[in-house]
Amino acid sequence: MAVNQIVAGVDEAGRGPLAGPVVAAAVILCEGGIAGVDDSKKLSAERRAELETKIRAGCVVGVGMAESEEIDRINILQATLVAMRRAVEALGSEPGHILVDGNKLPEWRYSAEAVIGGDAIHPCISAASIVAKETRDRMMRAAALEHPHYGWESNKGYPTRAHIEALREHGPCALHRRSFAPVAQSLLDF
Repeated sequence: MAVNQIVAGVDEAGRGPLAGPVVAAAVILCEGGIAGVDDSKKLSAERRAELETKIRAGCVVGVGMAESEEIDRINILQATLVAMRRAVEALGSEPGHILVDGNKLPEWRYSAEAVIGGDAIHPCISAASIVAKETRDRMMRAAALEHPHYGWESNKGYPTRAHIEALREHGPCALHRRSFAPVAQSLLDF
């Protein structure tokens, strides 16, 4: 990696939920960075929201996603990699190098490296993790208004006891990932 090369961090949110998209973000940090960025899972919801506002105001940000139907069609890993490609394409700037949280890289033309635990090591990946999580959480809170049975305003589509019970009682909706075992099982029970 060249010294003055533009580096983008990439991370995703939403691999484990039973419903909603997987969302990836790519971030090229502004000069001087953003103080306080960290792995999104280590931050309170309030702090993540504050940091996302600062990141979006001062940095170059791209967001990409893959919807439930795409996840069901190509599997969650492939859909995550597709979302990451879309996030980098949405940057509108050409990164010289990309740091991706995890152990897999999408197929793309960029110089890149996968960094296990990168969201706790590299601030650009931390910023991407914050943007991805906040974006997905907002989407799931909005979806909860249309699909109030599942508790997405609090569980964000993850397989909580209440979400599983709602699946048994109401069946899945269009946002559910039918290839995920609890959703597939609820279809058999319905």
